[in-house]
Amino acid sequence: GDPRGLRRAGPGDAGGMPGCRLTLELPDSAQRCFHQELESGTKFTLDYQVISGGHYDVDCYVEDPNGKTIYQETKKQYDSFTHHTDLKGVYTFCFSNEFSTFSHKIVYFDFQVGDEPPILPDMNNRVTALTQLESACVTIHEMLNAVIDSQTHYRLREAQDRSRAEELNGRVSYWSVGETFILFVVSIGQVMLLKSFFTEKRPISGRAGT
Repeated sequence: GDPRGLRRAGPGDAGGMPGCRLTLELPDSAQRCFHQELESGTKFTLDYQVISGGHYDVDCYVEDPNGKTIYQETKKQYDSFTHHTDLKGVYTFCFSNEFSTFSHKIVYFDFQVGDEPPILPDMNNRVTALTQLESACVTIHEMLNAVIDSQTHYRLREAQDRSRAEELNGRVSYWSVGETFILFVVSIGQVMLLKSFFTEKRPISGRAGT
């Protein structure tokens, strides 16, 4: 495996929703693992999608600090997994392409830890209702988050569709070259065959004896 550490995060992380978004290349017969130290009672979400390569599938599993597998899927094109931690320690999630012997994959994943903090100070502890301006700010913020998620989704779809189109174009090009070569060989064969039909066979004349 290729272990890589993400930054330490916990429920009280002041940075909001810590985590990581990466696009990684997964060679054939390879596995890449990532590690994240988490506090007990922390929520995390892992979303992933195969952008290109082979049948656009990958194996994925998540282990807790004791090495117990809490999530495992094989040959998935995309999936989402949410979990609340019971133990404090290092959690590991891995992507595996070990079942493929000739095609490498490109995988996008989004790993988020904790819940998004409120956009307004003491928003969760307020007794009074939000003002019209505050409500509008919250609504706009939620809509912007939805736009960001939609843009990410469409970018991934566009990248996957482009990869499929390039793969199809390559196959069409190879078939075109092959058909051209076969047509050339058949044409030469037909010419040689027709030429043999019209070739005159002249008899060999011997010298007369005296």
